[in-house]
Amino acid sequence: MLTLHGVGLSPFVRKVRVALAEKNIQYEHIPQVPFGQPEEYFKISPLGKIPCLTEGDWALPDSSCIIAYLERVHPEPALYPSDPKEFGRALWYEEYCDTKLVNALTTVFFQRFVRPTFFKQEADEEMIQKALTEEIPPILDYLEGEIGDRAFLVGSHFSIADIAATSPFVNFAHGKEKIDAGRWPNVAAYVERIHSRPSYKPIIEEEMSG
Repeated sequence: MLTLHGVGLSPFVRKVRVALAEKNIQYEHIPQVPFGQPEEYFKISPLGKIPCLTEGDWALPDSSCIIAYLERVHPEPALYPSDPKEFGRALWYEEYCDTKLVNALTTVFFQRFVRPTFFKQEADEEMIQKALTEEIPPILDYLEGEIGDRAFLVGSHFSIADIAATSPFVNFAHGKEKIDAGRWPNVAAYVERIHSRPSYKPIIEEEMSG
């Protein structure tokens, strides 16, 4: 059986868990945190990052690599568009959201959740306000225009783009923030819709009740 290493609160671990759920793949979950890792973990994930997928002696780190692998061995339902241009756009959105969006939203998550919970430190509210007023709005402005009134970011089907674009907003909620639906109605409705999927909703509920 496949084993997924990585704490569920990670937006990248969540990405893989949603993909596994969409494809109805059974797996074992080991909640490895991304700090203070045992030396053994670096043998399967040389950068020490999460998630990492293993099966026996075989190991594959990185959420994007893992989901691309899953698509090859479990092609249905497809999480990557078949049209070449849509495929390229889906990869772009994944990259943009895994970097720009994650970095901005998890600033709030790290300060308000990770620091007090794991390090017994107070949140840096000045840093949070900078993220909320300077860093996050331009990203949401961009996504607001890209989503428009479409059900999905790319084409007419749920894809890796939608997984990557919505996972960081769970961390935003853990940081006690939410999307301003008055300012970004398309993004707010889109995230709520994707989070309500049968593959996604139980994972979020599990996190929120933990």
